[in-house]
Amino acid sequence: MQVVQTIAILLFAVSVVKLVFVPLALWFEARLRTTPWRRARLRAGPGPGVRGFAGRSARRRSSRHLRYLDGTTVSVIIPAYNEGIVLRNCVDSVMRSDYPHVEVIIVNDGSTDDTGDVMADIVHRHPSVRAIHQANAGKGAALNRGIAEASGDVLLFVDADGLFTPRTIDWLLVGLSSPDVGAVCGDDRPANPDRPLTQMLSVMSHVGTGLVRRALSLLHCLPIVSGNIGAFRASLVREIGGFREDTIGEDLELTWRVYAAGYRVVFQPRAIVYAESPSTLRGLWRQRVRWSRGLLQTTRIHWRLIGNPNHGVFGSFLALNTFAMIIAPPSQMVVLIALGGALLLEPQPAAPEVMAVLSWLGVFLSLALVLLAIVLNAAWRDLRYLWTLPFWPIYSMAMGLTMVTALVQEVRGAPARWNKLQRTGVVTGGAVAGMIPAGKAA
Repeated sequence: MQVVQTIAILLFAVSVVKLVFVPLALWFEARLRTTPWRRARLRAGPGPGVRGFAGRSARRRSSRHLRYLDGTTVSVIIPAYNEGIVLRNCVDSVMRSDYPHVEVIIVNDGSTDDTGDVMADIVHRHPSVRAIHQANAGKGAALNRGIAEASGDVLLFVDADGLFTPRTIDWLLVGLSSPDVGAVCGDDRPANPDRPLTQMLSVMSHVGTGLVRRALSLLHCLPIVSGNIGAFRASLVREIGGFREDTIGEDLELTWRVYAAGYRVVFQPRAIVYAESPSTLRGLWRQRVRWSRGLLQTTRIHWRLIGNPNHGVFGSFLALNTFAMIIAPPSQMVVLIALGGALLLEPQPAAPEVMAVLSWLGVFLSLALVLLAIVLNAAWRDLRYLWTLPFWPIYSMAMGLTMVTALVQEVRGAPARWNKLQRTGVVTGGAVAGMIPAGKAA
């Protein structure tokens, strides 16, 4: 019983911090649903699929607010290093997009698996796809090569394991409708909830991605356009110099330069891409350490932005973000471990009534947060994974430890390696599995 109470109190500790995002996320969603051009449904007939820039739209849009979509050209750039197991499904999903004015560019960054053969097969089936091969130079270099070859008005970057919905591109372009918006971040969701770890990550993503990104977008301080799914104005990307090739947080660093150039960055939750989550603890650890190092490197590069009043809300936000993402996680880890240890080792709590109240609050708040996040994302199938909630405090402690590890590695000057996830090609669950041909989903 004491173990259960301890877990519940720790859930309260990790949930209460997220409460500040709830009213902001609800306000964001209300605006998304009520503003006319946001409310307009993107109706599509059978459509011709993606046929290159010369393609003609077979759709009639339901609102004059969406007319800007007609004629806007989009270059989808897919960097690939040893992505043979997932690349075909990624490109096929892009080619099934409703939006017609799209070119697809794949950059093979010196792969040592069958990526080159898969690309040849893709080009055979989709002649409009452009395949580029180069010696291994890193993800940033591969992205920059794609930018150099692209001719679209909008650059859309997606990892090779990403699976688009037919309307992903449409909704990203909706996000770019305002001239002061330089980039749009879509909603990346796990495609492989086939085991307890990825099921937990599915639940956590609705809070950490869906709920929090809505709130930060409303405040004009969304700090990152995910490398999994992001759209940028091509002219802006070229103006600010493309991706840096000396950091493993290239997506984060580019986003901060978009703000520095005077543009806004927004979140578009309807622009969904499904991508693989780490399916092993080792893979999750390496990914999160890489993310933490990317944040540290970007903070070092752009330290002049932090608290800078010339950059408005974003400059102020970075001061808070530096504390919340770099300083607080190690402290939170220590506090949670100390709190859990004290609760477990204390045979008779000094204030049992208070402990009982905190326990019930922990269960209620964590459930309410996750349920709200799932409802906002309309991800009803993920309700099956609520059983993973007791692992949330352990996950939070581990995330604090990744920042400690990243800090040590940066101070020591350890080599910054990409540590790309080992792909499995597993796609599970309802609409996600239905997005790829039969026999290729697990």
